[in-house]
Amino acid sequence: MYPAPFTVIGTPFSTFTRTITLGLHYKGLPFNQVRVLPHSETADEYHPFGYLPTLAIEVNGREGTLKLRESNAIARYLDRIAPQPSLCICAGDGHAVIEEQMWEFVSMVASYGFPAVETGVVKPRVALNDEGKATDAEIRESIRPGVERLRRFLTVIEEAMSPEGYVFGEKLSWADFFLYPLLADLRAIPESEVLSERMLGWMESMDKLDAVKATAPGTLSAGARPP
Repeated sequence: MYPAPFTVIGTPFSTFTRTITLGLHYKGLPFNQVRVLPHSETADEYHPFGYLPTLAIEVNGREGTLKLRESNAIARYLDRIAPQPSLCICAGDGHAVIEEQMWEFVSMVASYGFPAVETGVVKPRVALNDEGKATDAEIRESIRPGVERLRRFLTVIEEAMSPEGYVFGEKLSWADFFLYPLLADLRAIPESEVLSERMLGWMESMDKLDAVKATAPGTLSAGARPP
């Protein structure tokens, strides 16, 4: 039995929130989800800067006693208290020389991938589409600088991946669960044309996971719109 029941604070539309729910589903850890937007009253209550997600952990029977913020910290906690099935790697998985290369990959995705994918391309494309005033050509021109930054990010991140399989070869890891929500959003818009065959093949493998199927509702990839 695991030491604590969990509540995830965050909307399914949030890519970082989806990373954590992917991990919870994959590890078979039951949880509740409070589907709130960033910077909402509830998000502000759980995170000092109003970001998502927060993992509320019941300690000694008191719900929400511990508020664990930041996806990287939550991922490490989940692997510690539920070590199997592990989402960490070992030296020799894929082309990893040391275990910390997975967290290096995760950090690059979180720090550079979110701005490159979401801020620079996905969010402005969806907003302009929904506004309905600009032509596709006008939208493409508007986000062209963002697409160039996106191409650079994808090139760097693909070079860090194993040539086949998951990010680190046969071993599914947090690296996959941090990257997948971003690229699932990207795949929902025309700019997905920048995705390579390697990335598309990786995404098809990810699509088959039960955790991916369970976390799809409410996301852009499933047809949801910005809340």
